[in-house]
Amino acid sequence: MGAEVVIEGLTKSFGKQAIWRDVTLTLPPGEVSVMLGPSGTGKSVFLKSMIGLLKPDRGKCVINGVDIVTCSEAKLYETRKLFGVLFQDGALFGSMNLYDNVAFPLREHTKKSEAEIKRIVLEKLELTGLSGAEKKLPGEISGGMRKRAGLARALVLDPEIILCDEPDSGLDPVRTAYLSQLLIDLNAQIDATILIVTHNINLARTVPDNLGMLFRKELVMFGPREVLLTSDEPVVEQFLNGRRLGPIGMSEEKDAAQMAREQAHADAGHSDGSSEEDVRGVVPQIEPTPGMPERAGVRRRKDRVMRILNTLPHAAQEGIIESLTDEERARYGVHSHMVPANAAARPRLDQPTQNFQPVQPSPRPRPVEDPPRGFQGDLADPQVARLPETNWKPPGGAS
Repeated sequence: MGAEVVIEGLTKSFGKQAIWRDVTLTLPPGEVSVMLGPSGTGKSVFLKSMIGLLKPDRGKCVINGVDIVTCSEAKLYETRKLFGVLFQDGALFGSMNLYDNVAFPLREHTKKSEAEIKRIVLEKLELTGLSGAEKKLPGEISGGMRKRAGLARALVLDPEIILCDEPDSGLDPVRTAYLSQLLIDLNAQIDATILIVTHNINLARTVPDNLGMLFRKELVMFGPREVLLTSDEPVVEQFLNGRRLGPIGMSEEKDAAQMAREQAHADAGHSDGSSEEDVRGVVPQIEPTPGMPERAGVRRRKDRVMRILNTLPHAAQEGIIESLTDEERARYGVHSHMVPANAAARPRLDQPTQNFQPVQPSPRPRPVEDPPRGFQGDLADPQVARLPETNWKPPGGAS
């Protein structure tokens, strides 16, 4: 299973310019998470801070008990071996062909023979659709191919944590769909913890288990995908729908006067070309390709989410319950009628949760064993997607 990443109070600035402050979240092990946010909010800086390429001003980033913010260079070097990183531009060595670029981590960090390295490299190149291009230089291929070569290199050490900085940039919609499927299949096979930074709303709606968003130097929210996908938070609604009307402007945020002008234009019937359809709502996740193993992270996530169901907004509760299979409904003891058909008074996430009456799942039909204690990073429910507290296995005994 992939490693858990615990981030507490992480803050980063360049000189007097604050990038983001007091970011607190936990990436649950073996699950896929996505971080959204307008351009310029420091999402790439966040990834680089997670692996120690940039040093945060304060806070913690703990992986397998090692805080990479304060650890020694030797510890940082060893911890980085847990990561596979797909940088935004591919970050390939221009003087090396694709084969040598992908082989570089194996030659640097392992004692594998060249025959073994060749087998692994060709396997990863085939996996990312680059078979036959191994002798080409980065300057001889398209930007999309460079991105896929960067992903192949990120995978050669079979990392526990995979970070992807805008993996869809430079790719057409079809290749982006294939890449999304590839990331899900990878998670099914190696149970790695994956964090994706992206602007692609379709990817964000269909791929992750958990969703977060950075805006105005703060983490707006992070947690189960259903919470963000059904949120009434204005910045989330605007971003998901790709509309001008809302708090996000060309320079990230707008002042009240500009927002008032745009609202007046909209009220007067001016169209900015955006769709009137609201894309918010819980859509099915991409599933592993037939023949692939079941994603263990999905089972762990559902256990966790059902344990905190009564703390979530009504819209998120509806989406979660509607997504359950009949077997899962029986397992958790919930029924469709437990969520109001019309949750008109949906709370905003910036309001205390006690302002609304959440649904209460009925008792579980049978007892569940608790896992061993000692998990790190269990922060407050509203802040993070927490680790599961049950060891449920689906009907049939699959592990």
